[in-house]
Amino acid sequence: MIFWIGFFAFVFLALYVDMTVLNKKVHTIRLKEALKQSAFWIGLAVIFNIAVYFFMGTEKAVEFLTAYLIEESLSMDNLFVFLMIFQYFQVPDQYQHKVLYWGILSAIVMRLIFIFAGVTLVAKFHWVIYVFGAFLVFTAIKMLLKKDEEIHPENNPMLKLFKRFVPVTHEYHQSHFFTKEAGRLIATPLMVVLFMIEISDIAFAVDSIPAVLCVSNDLFIVYTSNIFAILGLRSLYFALAGLMPLFHYLKYGLAFILGFIGTKMLIVNFCKIPTGIALGVVGSILILSVIASIVFPPKKKEN
Repeated sequence: MIFWIGFFAFVFLALYVDMTVLNKKVHTIRLKEALKQSAFWIGLAVIFNIAVYFFMGTEKAVEFLTAYLIEESLSMDNLFVFLMIFQYFQVPDQYQHKVLYWGILSAIVMRLIFIFAGVTLVAKFHWVIYVFGAFLVFTAIKMLLKKDEEIHPENNPMLKLFKRFVPVTHEYHQSHFFTKEAGRLIATPLMVVLFMIEISDIAFAVDSIPAVLCVSNDLFIVYTSNIFAILGLRSLYFALAGLMPLFHYLKYGLAFILGFIGTKMLIVNFCKIPTGIALGVVGSILILSVIASIVFPPKKKEN
């Protein structure tokens, strides 16, 4: 229990510093600032990993690092979705950080529910791990074969359901999620964007949580690695938003990572791959996909 209390105190203190010191004023986050904030959140994850090493041992520390690296790499795919949503709804740059901030606060709660359910299922019904493994392999194959497609949020059934029950204004009202018109409370487009970010995070969790459960079935390790990856996701988005199209081979790297993890889950009773080796494989795939993207840049499309 003391580890959980310490973790939540650590996270909420970091979020408080982020909101009251690093991002006290509503502003557009530039590349230099985004890189500094990314280093801040990655540094906190490293410090926490060292604490896990001293208090829980080497094995748990390696599990945390592997799970964190998997979560961080898979979250790259989610950054593309964030970018498309912000572009589609034409969200002003200075308001994007607030949307991601509140999205992360709700994700902290939702991830705990999803992860607790996943860990409980694996503990009570071991065969569920094969379902997760097969799902990850299927997702990997689908990712390899899928062509680049444009995202059309207006076709999302959850968004249609939201607009059916919640009245929405046509204009942004600074950084407010709600405003009053004719005496009644109405959602602004910024609230719609936050809702879409939450939906995308739930969809993202369906892939990422089974992947991390392959590394560890320790609820504390799985949850903390998830949260630290999510905490750094906002600054990572602002740092890489303009560069993401250049990493065109990263999608294939993520597909191979999912395929490897899914296969690891499927053969767990026949051949148990050590966590250290899994960490090396995941790290190597990520590095190779980034190098390939730099060495072989995307071809310019003809008009």
